[in-house]
Amino acid sequence: MPALEVQIVSDTTQRSPAAERMRLHRERKKNGMRCLMIELRETEIDALIRKGFLKADTRNDRQAIVDSLYGYLDRELT
Repeated sequence: MPALEVQIVSDTTQRSPAAERMRLHRERKKNGMRCLMIELRETEIDALIRKGFLKADTRNDRQAIVDSLYGYLDRELT
């Protein structure tokens, strides 16, 4: 009697980077968000520090700058 061969097919397929970007784009659009890349001047980072949105010792921390900019925009635009 021949051996029974079982093949398991995984449902978890890897998305291409382009497909993942599109998925994120659609999710953001659904939530009313946009993704932008911006450049900040050192003087603008200084202003975030002066206004208390950013600590001086985190001025080179990318995530801290992003968070402080979100805080600033939330306060000024809402």
